[in-house]
Amino acid sequence: MNYLSFIGGAALALAVIGRPGHRGVKGVRPGEVRAGAKAAGEVKAGAKVLDTSYTLHGQVAGLDTGWVFLYHPGDGPIDSTVISQGKFDFAGSVTEPQFCHLVFKKLNRDNIYSLPFFLQAGTLGLTGAKDSIAALVPSGAPIQKEYLQYSKNVDAAVDWQAWGHANELATAAKNKLKTDSLSAAATVMDNRQKQLAKEYATAHPSSYVAVYEVLSYFSYNPDAEELQALYNGFTPGIQSSHLGTELKKILDAALLTGVGRPAPVFTQADTKGKSVSLSSLKGQYVLVDFWASWCGPCRAENPNVLKSYRAYHSKGFTVLGVSLDDEKSPWLEAIKKDGLPWTEVSDLKGWKNSAAVLYGIEGIPMNFLLDKNGVIVAKGLRGDDLEKKLAEFLH
Repeated sequence: MNYLSFIGGAALALAVIGRPGHRGVKGVRPGEVRAGAKAAGEVKAGAKVLDTSYTLHGQVAGLDTGWVFLYHPGDGPIDSTVISQGKFDFAGSVTEPQFCHLVFKKLNRDNIYSLPFFLQAGTLGLTGAKDSIAALVPSGAPIQKEYLQYSKNVDAAVDWQAWGHANELATAAKNKLKTDSLSAAATVMDNRQKQLAKEYATAHPSSYVAVYEVLSYFSYNPDAEELQALYNGFTPGIQSSHLGTELKKILDAALLTGVGRPAPVFTQADTKGKSVSLSSLKGQYVLVDFWASWCGPCRAENPNVLKSYRAYHSKGFTVLGVSLDDEKSPWLEAIKKDGLPWTEVSDLKGWKNSAAVLYGIEGIPMNFLLDKNGVIVAKGLRGDDLEKKLAEFLH
């Protein structure tokens, strides 16, 4: 019996989580990673696969009935099954380990429990309790064990749970001094988490967990040189895996859109349906600004862009907004509400927006500042950074 259609909003939620730059922070993770320490049970990519079949047996105490969905963030639901007396089973085949989510849903309830999970060939097991889905104990799943151990190590080093609690209190109290301090702390923590992923990848070049972590933390506004080194460090088996292929796409886009490179030219329709080419704006400093009406951080950033536009438009600066909306009405409403006076374009294909794909956009807001010749001179400008950068070029 198939129940995939019932996943509803969970699918959308997981799809957004799959965009690291948009996530804010990646899920709560415990520990300190020691560079050079070999992960227990690490599975090497490229090893000959004799059997691609898998069976997954699960038992969750306290969740007697409901549904479990096997969900791939990139491709959507793979399978679903019913929970009976706390037990569930999946069977299928995978040619290589895949990063998935197991989403648990009780019958006639809206609450959803999600467990990140590395699916691989073999006989796999998961046991635990409803109130601690994240701590389900795997058996016969060495990559999942490696992932859980890595997560524990990271959580010990980067305590996002404590940060989230403090930020919630500061926001509720409207304590700007505290929220600003926490924002700065978040940047330090995020950089620490990136460094841990980098160290782990260097120490474990044949690990699926390592390439997944690099993909998670180096996809948004990546430094092409740094990402190239990380990619080159992986074994051929990892590079040719699905995760490795995705990482290579991001690397190629980063090399194409790095500072000092000519900005890739694209053409899309504006709000009235008229085609607008990026090349038509040469002769001005241009901010190519990727955003969407449904993106809270984007909407919060719009006043900063608007401030810079008003200060420097008369000196030769303009903005070309590129929306990742998939419906026209919300896009137009957001433009009106936020008072955006510059040209806005979109092909209304959401994350598959052709310009976003060309520029390797994995999270929004994201932007690229071009000089009068269409060369990228800065990218990922937030807050006051845009105005400060424009002050360097337009006196």
